[in-house]
Amino acid sequence: MYKHLLVPIDGSELSERAAAASLGLAAVLGARITAFVAEPLPPLPNETTSPGSYMRTAEQHRERTEIHAHDALARFSAQAAEQGVPFAGEFRRVNSVDESIVEAATTFGCDLIVMVTHGRSTFGELLFGSHTKSVLARSKLPLLVLH
Repeated sequence: MYKHLLVPIDGSELSERAAAASLGLAAVLGARITAFVAEPLPPLPNETTSPGSYMRTAEQHRERTEIHAHDALARFSAQAAEQGVPFAGEFRRVNSVDESIVEAATTFGCDLIVMVTHGRSTFGELLFGSHTKSVLARSKLPLLVLH
């Protein structure tokens, strides 16, 4: 059946739920997991931003996102080790989180994507968007959606 799960995480309580569920599923299936953190690129400067200020802000952003990604992956890795599930963690800085998830699944040879959804209302999705729905629309791989 499924042998390699891609689990996009962001360190939130919801992604912790995805981690736990995917570990249970991987253990039952004898599958391995690749956890994936997609961090946004630094915001672009505007006309009032000085080059020096922008460089400092961009560097601070890079440092914060790297620490955040490594912390999230380390927690997931420790849980996988406890359960004996083969695990790899990947981190990328990206323009589009949704596109990068689909690309990562293909690049890493995954055969199932496991994601969580906030379960927002239609208005909430219009306001905030839905990475899960976008991945579902873009991917040719099966997508397991947890709520």
